[in-house]
Amino acid sequence: MGRQVRRAFKYRFYPTEEQAAELSRTFGCVRLVYNKALEERTRAWYGERRRISYTQSSAALTQWKKTPELAFLTEVSCVPLQQALRHLQTAFANFFAKRAAYPRFKARKRSRASAEYTRSAFTWRDGRLTLAKMSESLDVRWSRPLPEGVEPSTVTVSRDSAGRWFVSLLCQDTVAAAPAMDAAVGIDAGITSLAVLSTGEKIANPRYDRRDRARLAKAQRNLARKAPGSANRDKARRKVARVHARIADRRRDLLHKLSTRLVRENQTVVIEDLAVANLLKNPKLARAISDAAWRELRTMLEYKCAWYGRDLLVVDRWFPSSKLCGTCGTVCARLPLDVREWTCGCGATHDRDVNAARNILAAGLAASACGDGVRPQRDTSRTGRSSAKQETQRATAGLSRR
Repeated sequence: MGRQVRRAFKYRFYPTEEQAAELSRTFGCVRLVYNKALEERTRAWYGERRRISYTQSSAALTQWKKTPELAFLTEVSCVPLQQALRHLQTAFANFFAKRAAYPRFKARKRSRASAEYTRSAFTWRDGRLTLAKMSESLDVRWSRPLPEGVEPSTVTVSRDSAGRWFVSLLCQDTVAAAPAMDAAVGIDAGITSLAVLSTGEKIANPRYDRRDRARLAKAQRNLARKAPGSANRDKARRKVARVHARIADRRRDLLHKLSTRLVRENQTVVIEDLAVANLLKNPKLARAISDAAWRELRTMLEYKCAWYGRDLLVVDRWFPSSKLCGTCGTVCARLPLDVREWTCGCGATHDRDVNAARNILAAGLAASACGDGVRPQRDTSRTGRSSAKQETQRATAGLSRR
């Protein structure tokens, strides 16, 4: 039985000079409308304590197009401009629900240049995509076919800082559930090893950022010598961006392959709830943690488990997975990061990361079996520990519940 999911298929394309100019104008207009609507909303709230809705912003956009200063907004498709207002509305909804920070203005150089086209603003015919205001279809490199019989409902065109053009097609697709199995795996994320599995396998961390650090430093030194505002500086900036893009692409490819393999081979995947934002405050490890991209790996596991009918369990971030002896259940008082192997009082010798992965697996399975949450627990019993942690220690120590 398949699952109906919304999937985005991303492809690279090469626009003509006319298409590139049209899309660049559209990107600029989208950014202007977003920033102007955000400015109006901010002024209305802080000056008059009044909220502006999407409908009011849309009506204001119509009036902006009638002014001599903003008449150029009529030269591009109106759909991406309306979508920018919808994205701003979503950003404010997330802010008021305390899921995100206050929306920020889009900078011309730092923000991602993109425009979203809904079904009324593009034509999809015989595998060829033509956007509004364009006479020719896009020269898309179809690196993989779209699912048979589906048509895109939304098209997003973007240009990254390295000057590459991409088009993302959002489609309604049917994903077949993976065959059920009994295997389960616990994952301990790390820096020396990208991931250590409860089976004892260690996934090496390629450290793509470190590999290309010399190339990146050379490109950045070359950029620093260029005069601000010159054409040569723009060329040097693109070289720096291409190095960053190479690092990001290779990292994303590895994470996709790793997450797909884990989901295919296991029915249950257990991970730790890491506070990556807090870990990045460590100045000595911040760059290595960013290069490992633990948050991106978790995101991939979340949606792939949902697609293929797998279970993803998340263990409390305060659970002492590394310090807990998987044999007797004793918690080591102190275990510095430079200690990679340690011996418990019961005589068991543990590899720090493998022991942590096995404890994470036991914690997730035990908490799931007893019906307790595996998310961070705050309510404690008379023992001073959450019920999930007590159940986990029983499981890892091999003790039966009475």
